[in-house]
Amino acid sequence: MLMQNKTKRTQGWMGIRRGHRAHPAEWLAEKFIFLVSLTAIVMVFLIFAFIMREALPVFTGKMSSALVQPAISVNDIDKIPRVQLQAYLGLTDQELARMDKDTLKSLMEVKQEEQDDIPQNFRDNPDAKINTTEWRYMLLPHQWTGYSKPSYIWQPVGEIEKYNIIPLFIGSLKITLVGLLFAVPLAVGAAIYVSQLARPRLREVIKPAIEMLSGIPSVVVGFFALIVMATVLQNTFHYETRLNVFVAGIALGFAVIPVVFSISEDALTSVPASYTHAALALGSSKWQAAWKIVLPAALPGVFAATVLGFGRAVGETMIVLMVCSASVMSWSIFDSARSITTTIAAEMGEVVSGGVHYRILFMLGALLFVVTFLSNMAGEVIMHRLKSKLEGKR
Repeated sequence: MLMQNKTKRTQGWMGIRRGHRAHPAEWLAEKFIFLVSLTAIVMVFLIFAFIMREALPVFTGKMSSALVQPAISVNDIDKIPRVQLQAYLGLTDQELARMDKDTLKSLMEVKQEEQDDIPQNFRDNPDAKINTTEWRYMLLPHQWTGYSKPSYIWQPVGEIEKYNIIPLFIGSLKITLVGLLFAVPLAVGAAIYVSQLARPRLREVIKPAIEMLSGIPSVVVGFFALIVMATVLQNTFHYETRLNVFVAGIALGFAVIPVVFSISEDALTSVPASYTHAALALGSSKWQAAWKIVLPAALPGVFAATVLGFGRAVGETMIVLMVCSASVMSWSIFDSARSITTTIAAEMGEVVSGGVHYRILFMLGALLFVVTFLSNMAGEVIMHRLKSKLEGKR
């Protein structure tokens, strides 16, 4: 008995010594993987922090796009609040803090010269006195000079810069929904067939063929949609605008199908085979077992695939940019539209660093990041509720 207790203590002591001393390579690999994972998370937050820093003047209302502004005399530099001076000169907090009084006076003189050079027709235009970066002009319709009714307009280049972001959000929503409505039924249907109904030899052909779609570059899909698909769909449905949301959504679906198919097929395959065997033993056909037994059991995984497909569709740029890039405020899928991602991609290379347009684009990127994050969080909550409902409380 004494020897047995001694042996157990020795084994326990040896177990304590197991770890990075006994297997240093495994311990280092584990720590390296943890470090890489932590770095990825930190990088995501740093990217978001950088975007928010560049967009902060727009969120806080410290930017002004008004062409005609009340001139501030250089002699009044000590009388006006620094917040008003910052907005007048279009500076950030860091830029204002780095500048001395003489530099600020020079900038005010340049600002005064710019105001003096504005033509008289601009001075008489009421739109030239509007700060279009205010939230009421970016979210609500406004009746601009020459328009018969209040309108939502995204027109960052022109005499009067207009930054209403509602057409961009509606365009992104329309294109994404059309792409998902086209891709999700096809992808989930293909996943059900491959995982439950197809013969093994046929499954080995279909599955790699669908997954290979993810390897096709987006620019190739966009070029095919621009040259071939747009003409074929217009001749089939006889709508007026050749390049529209419908064409962009269908083309976008080809980029979403592989993502939804792969995850859905894995979820369906992971359902225990005993479910199918029990259904077949009770007289169900293969299709009935797949539709009524396997699919409900794999519903959380299928829903997760749909959420990831939504993220893939929202973030796609090149396909939408090549097929549909005109900012039109319309709910029809047969009109053109412009998404947030295509706007950032098309206009970022032409803006002046630190300018109003530059800040607005970063603000759009921050809003897109928040919307995608919230949609993924909502999808995660709904997926866990589905799992709890199907598996029962434990």
